[in-house]
Amino acid sequence: MFGATAATAEECNLADAGLEEAIMQKPELRGASGRSMVRDLRHLRDSAFILWSYGRYDDCARIMGNIRELVSEPSMASMGRNDEDEADQQFAAREPMVQRGAVAGHRDDEGAKPLVAIAELSPGLRANEFIGSEVRSSDDKIIGEVRNVVFETKDHDGYAVIASGGFFIPGTDSIIAPIRFLRVSQERDVFFLPIPETEVKTVPLMPDQDYSWLSNTEWRSRNDALFEKPWH
Repeated sequence: MFGATAATAEECNLADAGLEEAIMQKPELRGASGRSMVRDLRHLRDSAFILWSYGRYDDCARIMGNIRELVSEPSMASMGRNDEDEADQQFAAREPMVQRGAVAGHRDDEGAKPLVAIAELSPGLRANEFIGSEVRSSDDKIIGEVRNVVFETKDHDGYAVIASGGFFIPGTDSIIAPIRFLRVSQERDVFFLPIPETEVKTVPLMPDQDYSWLSNTEWRSRNDALFEKPWH
């Protein structure tokens, strides 16, 4: 009995690298059109983590199996419908497969539009356009996703809580970036930090379950200075 349980617990590994790569390689899960599907997968991931934390390894493994099946489908968007759009499925299937962290960006593409400061957007940015979106460095390398937003108050600026551990790894520590320094693509589907990937690795991570650091003026000053870089 113990051997079977241990094997099942191993199957419920939320840090499974195969799943992480599958998410980053699937074209329909990238950009604004796939945001709701990514959010659904994240909810399933969180449910699997809760079951795992209570020792329900069998149930956790079942959810992980469902996630694998959903991700492996040619088009998640067409599942459960009778009018599948075969052309969209074929287009998604023929996109090149790339590793997480090596996904080619589009800032250097011919005719690429310049990035926009969030404060300059019109109409303004909605929370559901921000949370769950991809975040990249200034040299167009994938950093992570916006896990939460801290709104601006009289005491501090607004912040983006950026989980960088991976899609299938529940976040406990995150990059805390001042929103006023971020830029966004004109399609509003990718956000950018003003620092290159090598500098991102030096930014101290903060706990994203306890926001007591917000009241620490000294910490905010040090943290914000890391992102106060000129855009190029």
